[in-house]
Amino acid sequence: MNISTQKTHNNCRFCSEISQANGEDPIGSANNAEQYFIIEAAQPWPNNIWMEPNSIPQGVLDPLKFIWENGGTIRPLAIAPDKEYSHPDYTRVFYYRRPAKLFAQFEKQEFIVPHALLGSLALALLKNPEELPNFEQYRQQTNHIREILVCNHGNVDAACSRFGYPLYQKLRSEYATANNNNLRFWRCSHFGGHEFAPTLVDLPQGQYWGHLKPEILDLLVRRNGSVTELYPYYRGWGGLSFFEQIAEREIWMLEGWKWLEYYKAGQVLASDEINQEWANVRIDYTTADGNISSAYQARVEVKGSVMTAWKSGENPTLEEVKQYQVSSLVKLA
Repeated sequence: MNISTQKTHNNCRFCSEISQANGEDPIGSANNAEQYFIIEAAQPWPNNIWMEPNSIPQGVLDPLKFIWENGGTIRPLAIAPDKEYSHPDYTRVFYYRRPAKLFAQFEKQEFIVPHALLGSLALALLKNPEELPNFEQYRQQTNHIREILVCNHGNVDAACSRFGYPLYQKLRSEYATANNNNLRFWRCSHFGGHEFAPTLVDLPQGQYWGHLKPEILDLLVRRNGSVTELYPYYRGWGGLSFFEQIAEREIWMLEGWKWLEYYKAGQVLASDEINQEWANVRIDYTTADGNISSAYQARVEVKGSVMTAWKSGENPTLEEVKQYQVSSLVKLA
């Protein structure tokens, strides 16, 4: 077993270094959420920021609770204010939602509201959409802007700040201004998978990435080379569930960059629900104009296991995790 022994001055062994040294595949770890609710909130962020009214106004927490209690899936995130992007006395809000069963990217709304209106905007977006016209003056026309969020939530796990912040700095300084204001980078709160730090989510696409290295960033941001080089860093697409994400990576590698523009939907046709050893998956896709429409069918199977750590620390507990492969992939006529 090849477990990283690298230690810092405080003897912390980082979960992401152990994960990477032992060959843990990040695929299948993307959040599968119907909605994202993202607000500016100053750091430091407590461990569980969404349970603390001192960090997040109660007026925001109440509509989030409404969605959770009614069975909806929503991923709330905090982003750190940015001296170039942000406005004093105002709070930026991003709201993304899945627009249809088959889709290519999440539908975006952005508002910059006075702090005092944050709770009522949250209520309008998440519970009472008929009240949204009241906020029209604060709406931002930014659907052309790609928002890349890098996890920097060190109070959840030290790996997120140790590896996330340098990656964010590099992206922010080298790519933000070079892309004609079509691209912004943010430090954000936790969205799972700190054993894959540094990790980011790319919106509105909804793709998740982990174990990132500086040399892969150009390809990830500019999409100017072979998609196959991104294979080991891809955590999956947020429009699909676990087994579907594993199948979708293989399809993307075959189809190339045009795959990102296709409207997609997945379904698990059958699976080993007890031991999670295998699943049969179907991914349907179509172009926006409907000229191309087809599907892939895949079988996903366990191919062994590796040891990983869920938490950084001086002596982290190691856990065994199953690893999967696509054993067959067929394009349907």
